[in-house]
Amino acid sequence: MEKLTLIKVGGKIVEEEATLARLLHDFSAIEGYKALVHGGGRSATKVAAQLGIESRMVNGRRITDAETLKVVTMVYGGLVNKTIVARLQAAGVNALGLTGADMNLMRSQKRPVKDVDYGFVGDVKEVNAGLLASLIRQGIVPVLAPLTHDKQGNLLNTNADTIAGEAAKALAGHFEVTLVFCFEKKGVLRDENDDESVIPKIDRTAFKRYVEEGVIQGGMIPKLENAFEAIDAGVKQVIITQASEIGQGGGTRVF
Repeated sequence: MEKLTLIKVGGKIVEEEATLARLLHDFSAIEGYKALVHGGGRSATKVAAQLGIESRMVNGRRITDAETLKVVTMVYGGLVNKTIVARLQAAGVNALGLTGADMNLMRSQKRPVKDVDYGFVGDVKEVNAGLLASLIRQGIVPVLAPLTHDKQGNLLNTNADTIAGEAAKALAGHFEVTLVFCFEKKGVLRDENDDESVIPKIDRTAFKRYVEEGVIQGGMIPKLENAFEAIDAGVKQVIITQASEIGQGGGTRVF
């Protein structure tokens, strides 16, 4: 089966010139089929503030009212996405910027109100993997913004980690997929104060033990749960690392 590398990068990396340039250089060098999923939260917060719109977060997730939805659509689907696409074109990569609404790529359902009303936030229900795979096989590199739609005419703000995970799972039927989550550390750390204490490999048994011992905690737990879900759905491997380590063979491999 042909290989596909799907990279997810946070907003911080794509919002600063030096880290963006390095990322796109490393991403361009990846051999074979590839795709990129990006965030853009800090830019959205900044633009919202300039427009006098307050940003509210709960557990790291943005509460998306109607005005905030306009801002994230402009920033994620416009400014951040098209900047990446233009820069990839300059690097000789034939990129195509997409939201979940384009080609009905990702259909979501508005998150039901339980303890918190997240507003216009979507949980992915369906991915048009066949269409995405056919684009990739034509040598087009998809750049996915963290926006989906409900097929009722509404755009929905959707977590970029979720977009990456759902795209990887859906594409696992078409390619041998490696999913790479890039964040600010070199990998999952044994000691959060020691950046060199990367755990090279984690399976479910080790994960359970690390959680019980308190080695893995906080936001890393859902990240790894996402990774194991992807493996269960047929993704070949998940790597958690720094953007600057792409292609260096470092980071934490989840299997």
